[in-house]
Amino acid sequence: MAQDEKKVMGRITGEQPDPGGQDNLLVRLLYMLLIAVMISVAQTVLGLCTLVQFVIMLTNNHQPNERLAEFGTSLGIWIAKAARYQTAASEVKPWPWTELD
Repeated sequence: MAQDEKKVMGRITGEQPDPGGQDNLLVRLLYMLLIAVMISVAQTVLGLCTLVQFVIMLTNNHQPNERLAEFGTSLGIWIAKAARYQTAASEVKPWPWTELD
């Protein structure tokens, strides 16, 4: 399990593409507002995935759907990267402005 956590942390805080300098603060504000809406949508999707995964586990002898679990991990990583941009911990914008890894 520690290997999985290391892999996830590498995706969140590992090598990031060069953003090419800082944005103007007004431009950054516009990106931040758009990303805030995207985070809200992502949280709704995460909630739906949680419910679906729970139903799957109820009907599948407590076994989760691996593809849905991996999607949840990727979604969580995207939310973390978006939060890092929102709080100015990173200048790298999340997908769709950079690669989704």
